[in-house]
Amino acid sequence: MISKDLLKYSLHALWQRKLRSVLTIISIFIGITAIFTLVSFGQGLSSYVEDIAEQMGTDKLIIQPRGFGFGGPPLDSNVRLDKRDSDFVEKVNGVSEATGMYVLSGEIEFEDVKKFAYTFGSDFKEHRKLIDELYTLKIEQGKPLRGKEKTKIVLGNNYLYPDKVFARGMRVGEKVKLNGIKMEVIGFYEKMGNPVDDRNIYMTDKAAEELFEVKDYQFILVRAAPGKNPTQLAETIQEKLRKHRNQRSGQEDFQVQTFEQLLETFTSVLNIINVVLILIALISIFVAAVNIMNTMYTSVLERTKEIGVMKAIGARNSDILFVFVLESGLLGLLGGILGVLAGYSIALYGGKIVLQAGFGILQPIFTWQLIVGCLLFAFVIGLLSGLLPARRASKLNPVDALQYE
Repeated sequence: MISKDLLKYSLHALWQRKLRSVLTIISIFIGITAIFTLVSFGQGLSSYVEDIAEQMGTDKLIIQPRGFGFGGPPLDSNVRLDKRDSDFVEKVNGVSEATGMYVLSGEIEFEDVKKFAYTFGSDFKEHRKLIDELYTLKIEQGKPLRGKEKTKIVLGNNYLYPDKVFARGMRVGEKVKLNGIKMEVIGFYEKMGNPVDDRNIYMTDKAAEELFEVKDYQFILVRAAPGKNPTQLAETIQEKLRKHRNQRSGQEDFQVQTFEQLLETFTSVLNIINVVLILIALISIFVAAVNIMNTMYTSVLERTKEIGVMKAIGARNSDILFVFVLESGLLGLLGGILGVLAGYSIALYGGKIVLQAGFGILQPIFTWQLIVGCLLFAFVIGLLSGLLPARRASKLNPVDALQYE
């Protein structure tokens, strides 16, 4: 059982060396602050990905030029996917529907001010539900595209607000010019969480073909039939579309990916970034551990006579070991508490800043597991750092300790 006297003695010893204790606490405080902040943002991104996956469903596939991942191909990719490919894929057994997606760079002009934004064109008449699910599009104001409009567009959420895209926020019914052609804004989508997507422009495939004179898609969007395994369907489409395009196995200029595979790619990149950042933060924890160890060794030397007195009046080796391990553990725990408080404040304030910048996807999440984990980690680091100095203190010969100068 832990002696109250030993506990009081440990606390008193830390208080007697306030400056050294504070400097030691600061060293571990910095590391815990960094880890707490980074992990809270990492958890927020992971939660966002999970929410997106739930909204989009797992029955989606994307066909795109080979070699491009989650972000998709550049607008000037020389790999061509057209309506013949889309129609062919839609006839593959196990495919419920398929449609092409134009992704273009459009010049939008409003009140004599010109801006550039990504412009998406697709078949909103037959495949609007597929498009809305895959891109998580929900109308906030106005109405969606029905599929026949050639002079009407729907805009991303940022166009509703002043100084997000233009000086004045737009309203339903506003007239703008897109590549010099007058278009009517019939609706606005809900916020998606990042400034690029929230300034996108959406139109029908017919409008895109006439306005931009294009016929090649950047993507082909596919929905698997109910009960069909998307991964197996991706392999089937890969094989059949390869033959349709007269290409050899392994030399396809396109790739078919399930939405789950795209998310795995994105998550893998995210995890690597998080690991690298946390490893950088752990360097400060290592420095803190060395600092705690140095502090405890110094404390043992300064209190050698005290240790001799304690042993002379009956203190056991385990009592001495407990005193110094407890002191180092408390240093770590106090640094951990301050680090969690500082990390919470920094992450909360940082989340507000990036939200104002339009990055709603980058919001921290604070879980009890994160809080308890950081505190336990700091405490254990303190304990382990003080273990060797504490063992040295416990092994001191009482006679030698009393004679130490």
